[in-house]
Amino acid sequence: MSSSFEDKAAKAALPNRHTYRSAGVDIDNADAFVKAISPMAKSTRRAGADASLGGFGALFDLKAAGYSDPILVTTTDGVGTKLKLAIETGIHDTIGIDLVAMSVNDLIVQGAEPLLFLDYFATGKLDRAVAETVVSGIATGCRDAGCALIGGETAEMPGLYHEGDYDLAGFAVGAVDRDKILPREDIVPGDVIIGLASSGVHSNGYSLVRKLVSAGRHSLTEPAPFDPDARSFGEALLTPTRIYVKAILPLARARRIKALAHITGGGLTENVPRVLPQGTDALFDLSLWLRPPVFRWLQKAGNVETAEMLRTFNCGIGMILVASQSEAPKLVADLTAAGEQAVVIGEIIASSGEPGTRYMGTW
Repeated sequence: MSSSFEDKAAKAALPNRHTYRSAGVDIDNADAFVKAISPMAKSTRRAGADASLGGFGALFDLKAAGYSDPILVTTTDGVGTKLKLAIETGIHDTIGIDLVAMSVNDLIVQGAEPLLFLDYFATGKLDRAVAETVVSGIATGCRDAGCALIGGETAEMPGLYHEGDYDLAGFAVGAVDRDKILPREDIVPGDVIIGLASSGVHSNGYSLVRKLVSAGRHSLTEPAPFDPDARSFGEALLTPTRIYVKAILPLARARRIKALAHITGGGLTENVPRVLPQGTDALFDLSLWLRPPVFRWLQKAGNVETAEMLRTFNCGIGMILVASQSEAPKLVADLTAAGEQAVVIGEIIASSGEPGTRYMGTW
């Protein structure tokens, strides 16, 4: 009797039993999430990648993907404060496309084919409906880029994020045969610069975009004055980043392109010189392309100087190609046939120092 009484007293003195779930992390919910998104990952399978989600790692067979002398290329990126718009509007189905685009468009700049993609989704408390919608966008982006979604990480971290908030990061791996790496070394003055149209603001400059929307006392649900389809500010500004991989990859493999530049943070001003050799500049004629209405609205709403626009936003050009004069007309035709809006917007000129950008003409 004495022993039984002591056991009861000891149990009564113990605090309430705790579990990981009581601390805010629900493993069962996370496991159910992985099962729910597995079909999305399977829809992105490609030659070389046949693994399922849930393992400790994923394998990729470069030989099965058709490479003979491959160099691996890796990129990682996020979507910046554009993510805040997705959270505030409750529109989560396109932000995953942005996540993929930011990495795979950087891979193609090296001439590399995107092979596989991994995502990182972090939140305070996992909302499966939101997370599944985000991953559906990631799967869409992977299919558009021809790469396999082979895994990722879902982190539930109570206390680190406000309710409803989440964060995203993406990691991509590509490959290019050694003799197809870009940029090439034969870029010379007289080469032509071809611009591929962007789908909008893409995923850079959103801290300024959000500030201008707020300063103008605009609601994200009201019609955007710059949108031809009268979508709301939120919907229009969440237009996903264009993925250029499938249109460019065969041209890069055929050695018809000398260099590529993905126009992200830093705009035309900062990104194009990164792929040019010493002693050259990129000369752009601003009169050769039309800015989408969203950029005209941003410049007017914020009284933003043209130089600031050109180093903050893509200003309607999401990707730059450098090619020889003889190759340029056929490239424009082939890119147009592949569904891109391609136009000659400048040329490479000689300079006396580090590569830079110059501008002529007006919008």
